Amino acid sequence: MAHCTCEEALGTVLDSEEEFTFSSEEEQESNDEWSHFEEQLDPSEDNDSDNQMPVAKKARTNKQSALTWKTETEVDLVPQTLRFVPARDPGPQLWSTDSYTPLSLFKLFFSESAVSTLCYNTNAQVARSIERGRKYRWTDVGVSEMYRYFGLIFYMGMVKLSSINDYWRQGSLCSVPFPATIMSRDRYRTISWNMHMSHPAADKENDKKKGTDEYDWLFRVKPLMDTIRLACKTIYHPRRNLAVDERMVACKANTGMTRYMNAKPTKWGFKLFVLADSSNGYTVDFSVYTGKNNVATGNGLPYDTVMSLMDKKLLGSGYHVYMDNFYTSPKLLTDLIDMGYGACGTYRDYRKNSPQNAANSLTKNSPRGSIRWIRNGPLVFVKWMDTREVSVCSTIHPAYTGDTVQRRVKTQDTWSLKTFPCPAPVTAYNQYMEGVDLPDRLLQYYTAQHKTLKWYRKIFLDFLDIAATNSFTVHKELYGNMTYKEFMEQLISELCGVSPKIPEKRASSDHVPVPGALLSTDTRKVASSGRRICVHCKAAHGKKQQTPWKCQACDVHLCLQLTRNCFQEWHKAL
Repeated sequence: MAHCTCEEALGTVLDSEEEFTFSSEEEQESNDEWSHFEEQLDPSEDNDSDNQMPVAKKARTNKQSALTWKTETEVDLVPQTLRFVPARDPGPQLWSTDSYTPLSLFKLFFSESAVSTLCYNTNAQVARSIERGRKYRWTDVGVSEMYRYFGLIFYMGMVKLSSINDYWRQGSLCSVPFPATIMSRDRYRTISWNMHMSHPAADKENDKKKGTDEYDWLFRVKPLMDTIRLACKTIYHPRRNLAVDERMVACKANTGMTRYMNAKPTKWGFKLFVLADSSNGYTVDFSVYTGKNNVATGNGLPYDTVMSLMDKKLLGSGYHVYMDNFYTSPKLLTDLIDMGYGACGTYRDYRKNSPQNAANSLTKNSPRGSIRWIRNGPLVFVKWMDTREVSVCSTIHPAYTGDTVQRRVKTQDTWSLKTFPCPAPVTAYNQYMEGVDLPDRLLQYYTAQHKTLKWYRKIFLDFLDIAATNSFTVHKELYGNMTYKEFMEQLISELCGVSPKIPEKRASSDHVPVPGALLSTDTRKVASSGRRICVHCKAAHGKKQQTPWKCQACDVHLCLQLTRNCFQEWHKAL
């Protein structure tokens, strides 16, 4: 593969006129299968109230009311397997003959051109602040210094102290010497206070549109966000199983965009909708929720979010996408299968067109491991009793294929493992939805996030996290020989231009035995001149042994004899 920019590489994919459609034979098979599902409907009579309803819609409505829940003992139809046709070969889209370091991979997301734009807008913001009366000692920040600034942010994510000032505090037990060797504290803080992704003059024009439909809520982050999103799509092509989920960026700023989510570890913040590769957690695409749906189609925010992330020209067809109950709806899954995408997700019973029939369904008293399912065309709705009821809808799996899970069960004050049957959609959902949480696990310990006054700088720090975790994922795909901690240590050292390893401390050459006094010309006094009590003999044994030898560096007298080497013992304790 030839080297090219992110824009050129992605443009090659998006400009292709190839349509990812099924062959006529596959389309006929799909139509035959749909007819096969339709033939299993219970026939129902039209009534006068349904005269204005289209025939196909009346059939589906009457069918749904006639469907009843079945048990795991009844055999479900196996859905037709979608043909997997990715737009590019899955995996990193890089030269296989080149060697990639953590820094070279990171620069694929934060390229020098993108960082140059960041420097230009930051310098403009500082000039604007100085005009307003800020007292800064400032010289324009350049690309190389901005990369060192990124390195310090990542360093602070690995070495956590209570405040920024502590990283430059000297003379205390917990002092760290590294940050002061990269830049001064005031320089770091001034860059942080003025970090800007858009030009301040353009911000002012956008702010005038506040309260109108033309106002862009994400204007301050869009220049860098578009660059990061393009890089995510270009550098790596996902494997077949994808997951859609939310990611929270902690922030309590009163912007109108922050949300409260009780189910998330981070309760308050910005909500990011993320499309990730389930096999390794790579962030394929994301969008920031602004509090309103800018691409409303009348089908709701969850529907529009998934559809906007599932770009057929970029991805290809035949993908399987997994999602939680915020997104799953029968209409979404039906429309995805029409586009050539299989889908599976937990669902909420009250969603439109979900089965409402309670006959033979699960109850609170149903035994653990009980399974109920309904097949409605390409959709299978499955209920499973674990510690509580789990509801899953899928267009990929049959209801039950004999899978089992083990659970710890308490019987007569003792715990033991017991095996329970588990529906196929639940097994697959648990397996592939874990992938979207992999970046969060990495960032649990080494995140770039820290307190800042401006909301858009919180999102900027999240862009750094996305670039770092995606770089690590690609590096692991290529080499697989580093932990995330080792990767970040090397990335920090390369960003800051220092060696990742500190040379081992060597013993000082000053610690050598020398005579305790000047040698006398009188040979009779050579052995007795300058003799003093050995500090080690007195401290360790309480004896007052005298010796003519002392340590040149420590300036203390120590025995140096064949039978008593106090010089060595003393320096072992230092």
